[in-house]
Order: sequence, then C-alpha cells, then structure tokens
Amino acid sequence: MRAETFDSVVIGGGAMGLAAAWQLAQRGARVVMLERFEAGHARGASHGATRNMNNAYADAHFLDLYDEALRLFRELEQRTGRRLLVLDGLVTHGAEQRVQRSFEALRARGAAAEMVSAAAARERWPGLRFDTDALVNGDAGRINAAETLEVLAELAGQHGAELRYRHRVVGIEPGADRVTITAEGPNGRVRFDAERAIVAAGAWTAPLLDGLIPLPPLTVTEEHPAHFAIRPGYESAAWPSFNHFPPELDVRGGSRGTVYGMLTPGEGVKVGLHLTGEAVDPEARTFRATDALRRELRAHVAEWFPGLDPDTAEEISCTYTSTQSERFLLDTSGRITIAAGFSGQGFKFVPAIGRVLADAALGKALPPAPFRLPSHA
Repeated sequence: MRAETFDSVVIGGGAMGLAAAWQLAQRGARVVMLERFEAGHARGASHGATRNMNNAYADAHFLDLYDEALRLFRELEQRTGRRLLVLDGLVTHGAEQRVQRSFEALRARGAAAEMVSAAAARERWPGLRFDTDALVNGDAGRINAAETLEVLAELAGQHGAELRYRHRVVGIEPGADRVTITAEGPNGRVRFDAERAIVAAGAWTAPLLDGLIPLPPLTVTEEHPAHFAIRPGYESAAWPSFNHFPPELDVRGGSRGTVYGMLTPGEGVKVGLHLTGEAVDPEARTFRATDALRRELRAHVAEWFPGLDPDTAEEISCTYTSTQSERFLLDTSGRITIAAGFSGQGFKFVPAIGRVLADAALGKALPPAPFRLPSHA
C-alpha cells in the first residue's frame, strides 16, 4: 500500500471540505482533500446552481458567521473576477413573532433590513402572496453555488492543495501526534499520514467517526425542492429570494416546514419545504420525493405563488444532515476536526466555516461555543 505524508487531510470534497482546503492551503499547509465521488457530484448536499444568501436569523452566532461569510464571499469575487453573490434582496414573512425577532436582531446590528406591509410587498413582488408584513433584507439574496465550488477548488489548487476525487476513506486512525487515513482510490489503497484531519463528509460523517468521537445524533434526510416555471405575465416581475415561515413556528419553534427559495436563472424559481424529507441511508436513496410531499409542495406553490405554475415542478434531490437543535457541529477532538450537521442551512456560511475549521485544526482558535460538541461547550 502506497503511503504519503501531508500536514492536513480533508475528508469530503463538498462546499465545506473545499473551503477548509482553501483556507489551510493559503496559510502554507500541505493539504490533500479526499472525496469519494467525482467533482461536482449530485449525491450529497453541495450540488445545484443556487442557494439562498439568507440572514433572517435572530441568533448572534449565526449572524456573526453570516457577516464574516458575506465579507469573504466578496473577497473571493475580487480574487477571481467571478460573481458568486446576487444581492437582490431576501423577503421573509409568515410567523410574525419570529419575523419580528429577526428584524430586531438585524436592526440592532445596523443591517440593511426593513419591515414592509403585506400590501406593499404584494405590489413590489406580485409573483408571491403575502398575508403578513414582510422583513426585507438588502444584504441578502442568492448564491451562485456551483460557481462557488469551482472557485474554492481553483483557489485551493493554486495554493498547492491536492484534490483527490474518487478516493473513498475506509479508515481513520488517530494517534497522539499524527493521524493516519486509509482510502480506496482508482489505483488501489493509499495511506495518508498527517498532523491533522478535517472530516467534512456530510451524510457519511457518523459512520466515518463511529467509535472515534462521541457525536450527538445526526439525522440524514433526503430533501426535494423543485424548480417551477414562471407564469406568462410575471416574467418581468422581480423575484427575490424568500422565506415563508408557517404561523405555527411561533408556537412550536424549530424550522421544520419553513418554505424557502430563490430565482435560478434558466431553471425557474426554486421552492423547497425545509427539513420535511424522509430519513435515509445515503447509500440507498430513492432520489424521488414521496407522493405526499410532492402534493404538499404543489399545494403550497398553488396557494402562495400566483406567479408560478404549480404543475411544472422539476424536482431536485439532496441530503440534509441535521442535529436536533439545527445548530452546526464545528469542533476539534484530538487530531480530528469535525464539520457536520449543517441542517440544510450551511451553504451561505461556507467561506467563514472554512476559516473556522482551519483555525480549529491548527489550534489558532476554538469554534464559537454554540457549535461545539456538547462535551466541549
């Protein structure tokens, strides 16, 4: 078995792994990233053209991370000349107490946030229905997600990171001062010896770390947003990114059932039901929503989106790996740093999470306390 030596091994080549590899490599570390599938694959959570750049939060730990991510996205754009963000606004409506808390948190930070009446929102965005006042965020919008993955891979490579696709990790052996990673590659098994490892493996995190690090429960679900065609007469209407919080969220909390989406140029308007999919084994997915969930999404579009044709759904399949609290897991245990449990809301934070992971792996700074393992918090 061939053996290679690096400073850092990053396991997982989705958005989080690429961001960590970029951050480590630009600091001079010798980095190899190991991804079990091909570049840009559709078996995880990072594929697709667009994501919400969404700051409709009330919690300081999320808003701090958002502000850093926004700054780093802009730096990535300046370095590469590629447009990663389209900040044409985010509109959030529904559960009024929750929306108001987000507005107050944003206003206290001096963010470009305002509340508009339901009538004003309907006039401004006729393709959406509004029954309550809406929170409008000017420092938000959508992310060109596929472009972001390309940029992160490009910059990581420019700084010397080796990106190894079709390398499936089959063993992690942490020691006192080194960690050994064994992977199955196209040409057989390879052993990687390194000072540290970052595990950012999405739906495969729990099995990879089984017996090594005590993780809180991570639930893997298969989620199915869809793109819908814009109806004639609404093509020239403004289409912001959006969140629609069901009113019952004010009572039960959590985010299950939140509706989110954004314009995806060339594909329509993406609409999804947050955290409603079936629990799955990532090795045995159907890549198809249940009939009940398809009906639920169609009914919501028919009721709340007068500018969309509810019978034109082009379904997408992705995984969520979720914690019970919907907070991320960002922490270090021995020689291993963990990035997991992004609960369907991680992409907007990608460049900042890359920085957090690099700092944690190098011993420069601890991750924010709300994201650390329960035993370390």
